[in-house]
Amino acid sequence: MHHKSSDEQESHATLPFSQACENNKDPILSVLQKELQGHVHVLEIGSGTGQHSVYFAPRLTHLQWQTSDVSNNHTAIKAWHASYPAQNLHAPLRFDLAYDMLPANDVQPSYDTVFTANTLHIISWPFVEKLFELVGGALPLRGKLIVYGPFNENGHYTSASNQQFDNRLRQRDPKSGIRHLEDILEVARQHRLTLSERYAMPANNQILVFQKV
Repeated sequence: MHHKSSDEQESHATLPFSQACENNKDPILSVLQKELQGHVHVLEIGSGTGQHSVYFAPRLTHLQWQTSDVSNNHTAIKAWHASYPAQNLHAPLRFDLAYDMLPANDVQPSYDTVFTANTLHIISWPFVEKLFELVGGALPLRGKLIVYGPFNENGHYTSASNQQFDNRLRQRDPKSGIRHLEDILEVARQHRLTLSERYAMPANNQILVFQKV
């Protein structure tokens, strides 16, 4: 187990922090290491604080890791990048589902992988549909979309904790909420994205791996 040094702890204390990003980062990394062999360039949608990016990029050195989010989150992402730099980690690009197409930079205008964590239950359903549309159009054949988060199945919550979480989400924003797996699979299918692997994760979360066909 890696124990944080006092310098790391002090640095963490001054950075914007999301516990959701810290939860399950090692199990997520294990899946990424398996699924992204032979892949080159990842676009992370909804990088949030940037915590995932600084953890994954230096442990996936064969990849270029491109962060993205709405402009309001860029300061936090850049702060984490400054504290934990990596050669294959790239500063955030603006991406807002309300206005934008998938972002691209001059160095790498396309991606063979899109990764997003803890986002589909935060954004509204029309934005979920737009995300799949954009990703399905942008990925090359056999490109992958990897999604982490909680999902309902067969019309039911998979745990009491997920039901409580969903209630909190909907109280804050009625347009948000845990999505039904069947709805996600259908909207993916409409955009040539087929579920290729599914991983049960701790705390009643899942990783869904879609491949462009």
